[in-house]
This record gives sequence, C-alpha cells and structure tokens, in this order.
Amino acid sequence: MHALHFFHPILHVMHDSLRRIDLNLLLVFDALFRHRSVVSAAEELCLSSSACSHAISRLRSALGDELFVRFGNGMQPTARAEQIASGVSEALQSLTGSLGDFGPFVPSASSQTFVFAATDFTAFALLPPLVAALECDAPHIRVRVIYSTHRESLDDLASGRVQFALGFSDENDTQESGLESLDCLADDYVVAVRKGHPRIKKKLSLAQYLAERHVVVTPWNAEGSVVDGTLLKSGLVRDVAVQLPSVMAAPVIVANSQLLITLPRRVALQLADAIPLTIYPAPFDIPRYILKVFFHTRHSGSPAHHWMREQMVSALSALPNPARTS
Repeated sequence: MHALHFFHPILHVMHDSLRRIDLNLLLVFDALFRHRSVVSAAEELCLSSSACSHAISRLRSALGDELFVRFGNGMQPTARAEQIASGVSEALQSLTGSLGDFGPFVPSASSQTFVFAATDFTAFALLPPLVAALECDAPHIRVRVIYSTHRESLDDLASGRVQFALGFSDENDTQESGLESLDCLADDYVVAVRKGHPRIKKKLSLAQYLAERHVVVTPWNAEGSVVDGTLLKSGLVRDVAVQLPSVMAAPVIVANSQLLITLPRRVALQLADAIPLTIYPAPFDIPRYILKVFFHTRHSGSPAHHWMREQMVSALSALPNPARTS
C-alpha cells in the first residue's frame, strides 16, 4: 500500500495533461500539421470541415495555444505546434502499429506510415519500384525515410522508431541485436566515367583503373568501401580524389571531370539515362552488391510489417534484369 501511495502523485502528474485532452483530437492535429489545410485534413479523417475546425478549437483550449494560424490559402503551425508535432506523430504511429496487430491488415484501406532508415543510395535502389507498387495496392500508405548512422539505426529498429533499415551488412550486429534481414537485390559492380574520357576508350584495364583518380561514396563515414577492401587484399590501392557521404553529387562530379566511380550496375545504368556517362565492367573481381533490408524480430510478427516485407521482395523481383556491360 505504501508503494502505491508513493507512486500515485507521480502518475497523476504524468497523465494530467492527457486527462485534459480527447486523444481523438491528436488525429486531427496530426492530419492538419501534415496537410496545412482544414479541408484536406477533414477529407483524410472522413470528417466535415466544420467538425475538423471544432476539434482544433477544442485542442487550442486544452493546450492554451493557437496551434495553427491562417497564412495565405493554408494553415501554418505555431512554434508550439512545431514543438509537439513529432511526438504526436510517433505516438500515433506506435498506437497504430500496436492496435493494428489485433486484426487483419487491409492495405487498400490503411493509412499507416512505414519508417525506413536509409542512405540516398539504398533509397534510390529500393523506393522507386516499391512506391510504384504501393500506389496501386495501398494508395493511402505513407513511407517516411530518415537518415541516421549505422549504430543509431540498429537502436531505432529495436525500439520500433524505425521499421526497416536498408543496406547494412554487418552479420555480427544481426546476431547480437536480434535482427533479421532480407536480401532484396544483388548486382555486379561497374565503373562509370564521363563520355569522351580522354584516356579511357573501348576497354578499361586494371592498370588504367589504378592510374586514374576516383570518387568514392562512404555513407557511414567509413575509411573505405568493399572496392577498397578487395583491392587491398591484392596489395593494391586506388587514388581517391573525392570522398562523399552521399551518392547524389557523385555522378555529376564524374560527368564533369576525368574521375572514375565504381558502383552497382543497376544504379549506374539509371544514372546514365540522365547524365552523360560511359559504363565499363570492373577490371577485377568485386563481391556482388547486395541490398539488405533489416528489421527487428520483436516487430516481425505484425501483419502490416509482414505485408511490407512481401511488397519489397515482390517490387524488386519484378524489375527487369539490367543489360550487362560488354
């Protein structure tokens, strides 16, 4: 009895603010924060515009802040609304994931948000075919991509803040932290150079490769990559002119210089459609690039989680096999 009396004041303080709020109002807040439009928020929630406005009015009274003010044709959040928005969104996502597990997952009717931790490189490989598939089968599903370090992403998977993490390959992490993975895509490495490179013509030899300077992308700020590790095993080192944490600028740098970049074939061919690049087979054997999707075992039993895993595998397996470079 004494323990209960000791904790009661603490619990009262913790939940006092929640007691003053109808939690349904937070759904309206979240929708209006995302859409910045009462009409759009009301349509998403299947409410009338007046009911949506009334709900926001009640929430303003409960929190003692305007929360949203009219600006032009939209509603702009106040500083207080900006402060609480991420917490409200995360709480609603957590509740949606927890409560949704008690019934069947209906993709066509769901508006669940799936959060991915990814680099721009891995997002480029997975998201275009995945989003195209989701548009047909689950038009209200939301995908949110965040950037975080390798260690943070593993912790986020365990906590449930992130459902999937793309591109990690440390098997020790998988074994020690209760993670599972899907191998969603495998590809060969190729070398891309600017069209009309003055020294590289019909073929690229290993000697030429080592004589040139290179652009290297290391998204987790590692010292090197699988390419450097492979060369090092043969006692070889390439001359790195530019090292980047993101792939976005890399092909543009290559197209406007005499530098080389080594990257998976599928990505290189997609880039070559928009940027003047010539692609060559890698002049030495490199272990294949494998796009991994990691998730935590404690969340893997969720019907929604299982469905999304199936969508990723299906979307990537339906992609045409890119033509091999000669």
